[in-house]
Amino acid sequence: MNSLTLKKKPARIIPGFHLSLGYTMLYVSLLVLLPLAMIFIHTMTLSWSEFTSIVSNPRAVASYKLSFGTALAAGLLNVLFGTIIAWVLVRYHFPFKRIIDGLVDLPFALPTAVAGIALTSLYAPNGWIGRIFDFKIAFTPLGIIIALTFIGLPFVVRTVQPVLQNISAEIEEASASLGATRLQTFIKIIFPELLPAILTGFSLAFARALGEYGSVVFIAGNMPMKTEITPLIIMTKLEQYDYAGATAIAVVMLVTSFVLLFTINLIQWLANRRFVH
Repeated sequence: MNSLTLKKKPARIIPGFHLSLGYTMLYVSLLVLLPLAMIFIHTMTLSWSEFTSIVSNPRAVASYKLSFGTALAAGLLNVLFGTIIAWVLVRYHFPFKRIIDGLVDLPFALPTAVAGIALTSLYAPNGWIGRIFDFKIAFTPLGIIIALTFIGLPFVVRTVQPVLQNISAEIEEASASLGATRLQTFIKIIFPELLPAILTGFSLAFARALGEYGSVVFIAGNMPMKTEITPLIIMTKLEQYDYAGATAIAVVMLVTSFVLLFTINLIQWLANRRFVH
């Protein structure tokens, strides 16, 4: 045999790089890039003055503030309570644990319109929960935050839960044996491991809340300048066949969402780099 032997190519389960990359780019282009491009193409049919007039309308501006404000509040609530729920599901054993663990995924399977109707019936002034309070919950921004928290909770729980499962309880015991308090153990050992997952869960919940329509439209009340969300304005313009106006507002939401998510990912990258080094 010759001294030079041919190296065997490693066996691959899926086709080669070029075919896989081509399929991926085609798939992403058809389902993501092309629809997004159509938004900008429709918007370009407007003049600059028409565009600014539509997107800076007081009614639209009020909806921006409401949509982004409630999505941010819901995302922060989900980070807090989602992390606590994930901790309980991982670290404690109690009756019906598997049932409760399965209920976390209910917002994924439940149609958003059904969730909106159910939440509205509960938090309306004559509902089971709404009648307990002296102030209104449904048909207010508070009701919108509750609906967005409901649909965004699984994103945080399912993102944080696997990370917690990989953190051994022995690490906490070793920290305690070295004299660290529970708070010090959480801040110095557990939280750095959870932070990337928490930021990922927040970004997913925040992004879902920004575009949510079905579960919010019932509990919001849809009062212009008060409880009208941006997706509702877009739907209203589409029903009026004002496609350019709808896409103009959609562009504002899209660009702002991209900037916010890019900032969140940048913070996540910086956090990973800091704790790794």
